[in-house]
Formats: sequence, C-alpha cells, structure tokens
Amino acid sequence: MNTILILDFGSQTTQLIGRRIRDLGVYTEIIPGDAELTKEILNSNVKGIVLSGSPESVYGDGVAPDKKIYDCGLPLLGICYGLQRMTYDLGGKVEPLPKMEYGRIEVKIKKVKENELSKKFLKGFRTNGVCDSFTAWMSHGDTLTKLAPGFIEAGISGTNYPAVLIHEEKPWFGLQFHPEVTHCEGGDDIIGAFVFGVCGCDASWNMELYIEELNQSLKARAGDNPVLLLISGGVDSTVAGAALLKTLKADQVHLMYMDTGLMRKNETEIVRASLQKLGAKNLHIIMCEQEFLSALKGKEEPEEKRRIIGDLFITIQEREVARLGLPDNYILAQGTLYTDLIESGKGIGKKAHVIKSHHNVASPLVDAKRKAGKIIEPLDKLYKDEVRKLGRYLGVDESIVGRHPFPGPGLAVRILGEITKDKCDILREADAIFIEELKSRKGSTGKSLYDEIWQAFAILLPIRSVGVAGDVRKYGWVLALRAITSSDGMTADVYPFETRDLLEISTRITNSVKEIGRVTYDISSKPPATIEWE
Repeated sequence: MNTILILDFGSQTTQLIGRRIRDLGVYTEIIPGDAELTKEILNSNVKGIVLSGSPESVYGDGVAPDKKIYDCGLPLLGICYGLQRMTYDLGGKVEPLPKMEYGRIEVKIKKVKENELSKKFLKGFRTNGVCDSFTAWMSHGDTLTKLAPGFIEAGISGTNYPAVLIHEEKPWFGLQFHPEVTHCEGGDDIIGAFVFGVCGCDASWNMELYIEELNQSLKARAGDNPVLLLISGGVDSTVAGAALLKTLKADQVHLMYMDTGLMRKNETEIVRASLQKLGAKNLHIIMCEQEFLSALKGKEEPEEKRRIIGDLFITIQEREVARLGLPDNYILAQGTLYTDLIESGKGIGKKAHVIKSHHNVASPLVDAKRKAGKIIEPLDKLYKDEVRKLGRYLGVDESIVGRHPFPGPGLAVRILGEITKDKCDILREADAIFIEELKSRKGSTGKSLYDEIWQAFAILLPIRSVGVAGDVRKYGWVLALRAITSSDGMTADVYPFETRDLLEISTRITNSVKEIGRVTYDISSKPPATIEWE
C-alpha cells in the first residue's frame, strides 16, 4: 500500500497532516522526528516523506532527522519547522523574525524556472493554470535568511519572507505555512500535488481498511483478557465501545460509566439506553457524585482539577474492578483521541508542548498504565470527524455520533473556580436550554443550528453581576456561551449567530434559571484560545 511517512517534530498539527493525506485516500505513518530511518521504515511502500512543524527552533533544542533522509532519494516536503530544518541541515541559514508571522497571511507565487517535478508540485497552487496569491496560515517566529544551495524561492509571504521553496534538481519542497490547517486556502490541493503529483501515490486507503487494521490490532492487544472501557456516553468513548464490541466477544468487554455529578442533564439515562442498544452485556454504572465533589472542594486551578479527576477516575475504577472480581490481567481501554494526546504533550515525538492536560492522558496513574502497556486506545490516531465516520460505519446511532464533544472532566472545566453541587445544577440547566434552543432553530443552510455548529456549551464564570428582576435588585452569576465551527478541533472559528438568536436564547436562560443574571458570548477563535475555557 502506498505510504507517506511523516516525521513528527512536536507540532500541534502533525497528525492533522496525516489526516489530510488519509482524506485523500493515501495511507500515512507518523514516527518521531529523530527516528533512525532503517530499511524496514523506508520500505518499498513509502513514496515520500513529510517533515512536520515544531514549537522549537533549529538553532535551539529542535530535533534533527536522521541524515539518511537526504540520501534516500525519496521526495521531501518540509512544513514550517520542517522547511527550516532542511534549510539548516543543507547549508542555509535560519534566524529569528523581528515580528512573528502568525495567522492568515497572503502568499504570492513567483514565476520561476521549473522542472518536471516542480511543475507537478506548483500545480497545487494554481486554478486554471494561474495563481498570483492565496491566503495561507502561518505560525512561526523564525525565517530563512539564506537558502540552502540548489533551492529556489517560488513564493513569498505578504511580509516578503520566503514561503514556498523548490529544489532545482531534487524532489525537495518546502512551505513556511501550514497547508494542513483548514484556514489555509487550497491546502488540500497543495498537499495533493505533493502526494499524487510528486510522489505518484494511488488513492487506495479508506475507513474500511482502517477498520481491518483496528480489528487486528485490538485482537492482538487484548487476546482473551477482559477489557474494561471507562465510558462517558459521549462520541469518543461510545465509538470506542462500539469498536470493542464489534471486534471482541461481548462477554469480554466491560463498560464502566461513572456518574460523577459533573455530567450533562439526563446523561446517565441516555448512556444506559445507547450502550444497551450497542449490545453491551457488562454495563456497570457507578454513582459517585459525592466522591468527586468532595475531592474538588476548594480547588480552583484548572490543571489541579484535571489531575484530581483523572486520578479519582482510576482510583474508583480499581476499586470497582476489585468489587467485580476482574482478574489482574484485564486491559484498560479509553476513547482517547490524538488531539487529547498532542494537547497534553504526548504526541509521537518528544517535543510537543503541553497545552492542557487531559484527564485520560496526563494523570500519573493513567500514564503509568500506558507505560506498562496495559491501555488500549482504539481512537488515538483519529480526529473527531474521523471518529464520527468510524461510528457511522460501526452502526452507532446518529443521535450519538452527531453529538457535540463533551470533555472528560465534564462540567468541572466549564465551571471556572471552585466546583459545588449548586453550581453544577445551575450550569447543567442553562447548558440544556442552550442546546435545546440550538436544536430547535434553523441555520443558514437549512439544518438546525446545532448541526451547523461543531461544539456549543455554556460556561459558568466565577463572578456575579448586579441586575434587576422586576423591581428587585438581583445579584446573579454570569454565564458565557461558546459556539464554534471546526472540522477537526485543532483550529476553530466563532459561529456567527444572528443577533436575534443570541438575544432570545439569552432571555430564555435568564428567565428560566433564576441564579443567572447576565449572559455573554465568547468570540475567541482557536488559536489563540482553546475551545474549552479550562
């Protein structure tokens, strides 16, 4: 099977490169950026190599690839740091910018001398054979101040720095922007020009093949051992459960759901019904609200809340496993996505920065189990939209597959500051009203607002505001609403509500939830913000 190899230097979007290429129908493998490029790795299936971005600098702590990469004869595409790495390694010069190039920036394509391969690559920048400029997405603080020998500048940024490079003779190419990010205009065409035009790959990989590989992997990892999945009822854990039930014996799979008191309205009833419909035979529902609220009492710092929740999940799970009588050789399964891993600094390589710790990734107990090889994560190479595709293929109900993402720590990271039962009840009710309103209102495409929006939720802020209810002074909590559009969760734009919708939703919330006195709307994109507030 044709394969594109991706070297991970720690970028937050490394797996997104792989996902874009998989969407084109070509298989990808991601390995650490400094991995030894053995004959086994550079096998006959590998048709090209992509060098990813990185939060580091080539003249600092940035990882360098195995030097055999420049002698292997395969086409190379350097993206952001990957281009800088190639430049630095091959005799060019990289230096800090006086001002960081960040976000949407125009790139202008120049007229240059082209060979047969560079023509195929530059075709990805052209519509009807012509492209003067396009909008790219950049995120870097360094630039090329001297090109490596043999390279030609084929495109420049709006600030007059190198943006597109081609080699005069070798199949080597470089981009100072991120074509994998949805904000980049024509990004799929640019990637496709490299994958198909330069590397000559066939579009032969699809979700069915992924399922086959997943089935083989799960059976090999689990064997005849019992498998315990900590399940929330959200998209990720439900699809992970469906994958286990589809692959392994139903009696072998144990699904454990904990009602932490931090769940959405009516969550436990919805979870019970959906999992039973999937054929779960061993469904264990644990009521543990008081334990979680007690452990979180007085805690305000987001990372501490996440750590406490992650450890408590495992502590209760171990206690319940003992109560259920599962043997010591049981395997722990989780619905971890790749976005969870990379935001927690647990990507393929060793240079990813921690953006926020996910309770199912960064908890010391979970980390210990992962290192011991006692964790199965069927979705750890997928993004949210791919998980939805997998869920539909496995027969999960659309009402679950189309559900908005919900964080593992639940309302604990949507209540800023200390967590109390009263705050949970207030937020739970307000959030339910918000979601109900989105499902009942039509958007510009004719679909419901809920279906047009990638993720929407309410956040309870740690402040109160003076207001008036009738003729009486009211001192109520402030609620923020968040609604974003995205295709993969790595970048996100604010959903552009009609003003009337926001006004009516806000009015219903303040009229229905007496403790809330004011409603705001979060208009921050990702980046620089994250989707969740904590």
